[in-house]
Amino acid sequence: MRAVDPFDAGVEVPCIARELRVSEKSVYQWHRTWRTGGREALRSRGPCGYGCRLGPHLQTKLAMWLDEGLAAHGWADDQVWTAARVRTLIGRKFHLS
Repeated sequence: MRAVDPFDAGVEVPCIARELRVSEKSVYQWHRTWRTGGREALRSRGPCGYGCRLGPHLQTKLAMWLDEGLAAHGWADDQVWTAARVRTLIGRKFHLS
């Protein structure tokens, strides 16, 4: 959103990029979006990617199982939850991949 005021003032894209310490390509994309949709078009839509497939009730169950520790779920070699282990636990308990 810091780029919108300079857009309104007619500041050149390379100057905005230098000031914000971003690439000129990004500023050109923002400028194009701003021209077509205004300030609201540049507003963040939150993180990208897929939404969580586990509802609140299942997320609570998963948190409980994670709190039980790794040994309770068959990992005795070390006690560090990794993304791969959490993914495996979700697959075992919820039959989701």
